[in-house]
Amino acid sequence: MGLNKEQKVDLNKASSPYTFREKVLRCLWHFVYLFLFRLSPRLLYGWRRFLLRQFGAKIGQNVCIYPTASIVMPWKLSVGDNSTIGPDVKCYNVGGISIGRHVVVSQYAYLCSSSHDYTSSTFAQTFSPISIKDYSWICADAFVGPGVTVGEGAVVGARAVVVKDVDAWMIVAGNPAKYIKKREIIS
Repeated sequence: MGLNKEQKVDLNKASSPYTFREKVLRCLWHFVYLFLFRLSPRLLYGWRRFLLRQFGAKIGQNVCIYPTASIVMPWKLSVGDNSTIGPDVKCYNVGGISIGRHVVVSQYAYLCSSSHDYTSSTFAQTFSPISIKDYSWICADAFVGPGVTVGEGAVVGARAVVVKDVDAWMIVAGNPAKYIKKREIIS
């Protein structure tokens, strides 16, 4: 496959992979996010769970989502019981993000479930869901890319870049993320 020298980036901007309904929901969510979600006091976790559920998110019990966390499409988010999405986490979840139970996503982490097809002359947007299994920890400023599954109990180290699946109960770190060691199973 050769490089397409006639890249038509302007066509990518003109076409949209989103339905009219999704566009309207995104506009409504953006307003709610800016004025009701983001400005809410830190301890009002229940209020933010309520707002997300109103937009179709599946949010478990005792979930702590910080007001500075950014969630693009709540209706494509699932978070299990007793999990936390920390300050300034970016959930670019247009391809869907599923977070299990007892998971911590630490500050400044970026969960990105979409990319672009670099072989397309229009750089068409691609979507691939992220799955973060129970008891996992995504450390500060880590990046988890499209289509990645972080196995049960796995730890993604601070500032790691994860573009491949992480096995259960493994610790990975670095750019690109590499195996560091096995994590002791919590009883």
